[in-house]
Amino acid sequence: MGWMADTLERRADPRTLWPQVRALIMLGLNYGPAEDPRAVLAQRTKGAISVYARAEDYHEVIKPRLKRIARALLAEASARGVSADVKVFVDTAPLMEKPLAAAAGLGWQGKHTNLVSRDLGSWLFLGAIATTLELAPTGVERDHCGSCRACVEACPTAAFPAPYVIDARRCISYLTIEHKGPIPLELRPLMGNRIYGCDDCLAACPWNKFAVAGREAKLAARAENDAPDLAALVTLDDAAFRARFPKSAIKRVGRDRFVRNVLIAIGNSGDGSLRGVVEARLEDEAEVVRDAAGWALGRLG
Repeated sequence: MGWMADTLERRADPRTLWPQVRALIMLGLNYGPAEDPRAVLAQRTKGAISVYARAEDYHEVIKPRLKRIARALLAEASARGVSADVKVFVDTAPLMEKPLAAAAGLGWQGKHTNLVSRDLGSWLFLGAIATTLELAPTGVERDHCGSCRACVEACPTAAFPAPYVIDARRCISYLTIEHKGPIPLELRPLMGNRIYGCDDCLAACPWNKFAVAGREAKLAARAENDAPDLAALVTLDDAAFRARFPKSAIKRVGRDRFVRNVLIAIGNSGDGSLRGVVEARLEDEAEVVRDAAGWALGRLG
């Protein structure tokens, strides 16, 4: 945990949301896996889901913790006769969490643009507590990437045109989660069986060797989200999709985008036995699904 005061960039300044803010407390929670998550990439008929999305929705895990810390902060201030207010944020405000966390001393932004900690590695959830209390800022952590380019070279779609620079239009995490339309044809073969997010640049970071696996039970991967069968996932309709991912970050993409991703993974599987489940999606109500199904059939053929 670290905090910063009066050093925020205007575009990332919580004071634009809440004028009385005097300090921002940044916190990080390690969700590191016990094993290399890239092992599933060799199982072509299985889906690769980003580590953070294999468990319960992290928002529901982190926000209550932030509130407990915030209440303790208020209680301590009250005991000193100081009145204060707090607000907590977990991806719920236009805050640039990574540079703010770096400014608070939690770590530094690595060449993959994600935060890296010498103690916790690069598997980090970030949260923020804004407060009206006056707090002295903590020190800034210097960059420890050195000449290492492991994360840059690990990217399957070459989404890093230069170290510390990411082209989101080529990032598999962006394409499978945020991108709403058809995924560019030239990038589809490079996605492999990644159906929600991508962990390659994080997993390649050598600083993870010094980090222990995450200990929060609610952030442990659910068995059904660890290398699920593509053949089962591609058959999901909207109701089945919601039932399959009730407390998961995956549900935010919606059924259509998710099935689109699964179809691309099937197209990359090279398994002709999956043609039947793909053909069933050619008449899907969603255009983005029909497009992916036609592409997948072409690949399997």
